[in-house]
Amino acid sequence: MAKAAKKAATAATKSPKKAAGNSESKAPKKAAAKGGKQGGNDSGGKGNAGLMKPITVDSDLAKVVGQEPLPRTQIIKKMWDYIKANDLQDKDNRRMINADETLKVVFDGKKQVSMFELAKIINNHIK
Repeated sequence: MAKAAKKAATAATKSPKKAAGNSESKAPKKAAAKGGKQGGNDSGGKGNAGLMKPITVDSDLAKVVGQEPLPRTQIIKKMWDYIKANDLQDKDNRRMINADETLKVVFDGKKQVSMFELAKIINNHIK
């Protein structure tokens, strides 16, 4: 019984916790270094240089994404734009992409491929 009374007494005398925004007792945060690695690419540290490098595509894939050289990220984006514009995602299993006549050539004759295979398939059609 004495322990319960002691706990109640100490709980009443304790001050409430400080608000999270109050940083008087904490050290001020340091600003992030803007330089980062020295001698790197000029992209400001954003993105992977290998992914952002423009790549030429073969004639089969050019029918879908266009003839001009594009980074891998933009090739994937244009593929998805084409798939969604032509409603080629499978209705039951949204992970599968149904091929129309243009994509069947890109998909190496397959009627249906998984969205996880898309990067591998595109890799076969770049130079």
